[in-house]
Amino acid sequence: MAGVRYIAAIDQGTTSTRCIIFDRAGRVVSVDQKEHRQIYPQPGWVEHDPLEIWERTQEVIRNALAKGNIAPEEIAAVGVTNQRETTVVWDRHTGKPYYNAIVWQDTRTDGICQQLAQEGGQDRFRPQTGLPLATYFSGPKLMWLLEHVDGLRQAAERGDALFGTIDTWLIWHLTGGPEGGVHVTDVTNASRTLLMNLHTLTWDEEILQVMGIPPQMLPRIVPSSDPQPWGTTRSDGPFGASIPVCGNLGDQQAALVGQTCFEVGEAKNTYGTGCFLLLNTGPRPVPSQHGLLTTVAYQFGNKPATYALEGSIAITGALVQWLRDNLRFFDFSKHVEDYARTVPDNGGIYFVPAFSGLFAPYWRSDARGIIVGLTRYITKGHICRAALEATAYQTRDVFEAMEQDAGVRLKALKVDGGMVYNELLMQFQADILNVPVVRPVVAETTSLGAAYAAGLAVGFWEDLDDLRQNWQVDREWHPQMDEATRERLYQGWRKAVERTFGWVE
Repeated sequence: MAGVRYIAAIDQGTTSTRCIIFDRAGRVVSVDQKEHRQIYPQPGWVEHDPLEIWERTQEVIRNALAKGNIAPEEIAAVGVTNQRETTVVWDRHTGKPYYNAIVWQDTRTDGICQQLAQEGGQDRFRPQTGLPLATYFSGPKLMWLLEHVDGLRQAAERGDALFGTIDTWLIWHLTGGPEGGVHVTDVTNASRTLLMNLHTLTWDEEILQVMGIPPQMLPRIVPSSDPQPWGTTRSDGPFGASIPVCGNLGDQQAALVGQTCFEVGEAKNTYGTGCFLLLNTGPRPVPSQHGLLTTVAYQFGNKPATYALEGSIAITGALVQWLRDNLRFFDFSKHVEDYARTVPDNGGIYFVPAFSGLFAPYWRSDARGIIVGLTRYITKGHICRAALEATAYQTRDVFEAMEQDAGVRLKALKVDGGMVYNELLMQFQADILNVPVVRPVVAETTSLGAAYAAGLAVGFWEDLDDLRQNWQVDREWHPQMDEATRERLYQGWRKAVERTFGWVE
């Protein structure tokens, strides 16, 4: 691969889009990032403008190339990673969306999920999909669009309307859009729609029928890393050259790959808008008895898929943003740690951020956020501290469920995402879990995972050992809390969580 020095990763997240260029050692060579609007038409509804996301994507690609002084010919392949479950429908002839993208956090499909659960309960489709019926997943969002957007069902039946999660929307545009863009999604993103059968890795005809979804809308399901590129970028597009697009992973699975969790029993937690703990369970899906999701971890080329158990937490970093933007506690998210350090502990309060219900392991869409234990003694510092601690407690809820489902004791937790530079949070996380917490040198593991998927496909990296050699420890936190304190604090948290149930009638 003479002359080829880099892999480009597009990381389209809930609040921003990045393009990161990596070298062979998995180091960041150049990066550009841009935020996009969060649209809240009414309580519980969250939308994005898909055209704005495509605009931002083009901008960050051009800027990352320019900042790194990188010629398009030096890039071997492009990998994509994305906020999962966020749902877009658009016209295949014009590329125009029929409606805004409905974001994964959106709860408008609560009624649809309850309706679907009337026959067979919340776990009606779990044997096929590994997922409970919840507002989180794309299938019910697509049902809502088909029911509420004028003319969409007819367009879908004619074959004019395309459905995709954000990865599909971006790959379609990158490879030509209305002029021959490819309509694909990978197994990890497909496994989050509530429409894919985990065992066959194909769309489940029975579920499509129950939900009334025309199959011709759906993208082709492909491996996460594919030696047969789905398409190439266009020379008149943001890359300015024809480059294979051959890597695609949902953001949490991408972080698992970026953390090189390729062995059964290896786990990572990503601290972003929400928190997502994934455990590699190997070549067979492990059904969850404790409120976790069974999902596809990755599939490389024509090898069998690898599966994972996942605990999804809706609100972690988003809680810090809420303190910043809604309550104006501080101007920059990083200051939450400064305020939290002004107090020795939480002062007896707990903050349960069930803003859009509770995800794993509870799956309660009737829950809403609360602060409990308030007294006159409480200051802004205590609230900031309780907000950070909520992330660590929610992680422990999931961690325990995972150990019970998988029947393994997790020995350490690899961490990544924006919040892992918060030293107070990382130490409290180690304390409340009673295991070491490990941060790698390259904490951009989501983008790195997408780069790895694309690079493996074109032979830029030989094999998984190549990737493992890139992974290095930056910092470790070890538990320092005594057992009695740990359990007392955690029992208080469990009591607080119960108080959130049943708030929405």
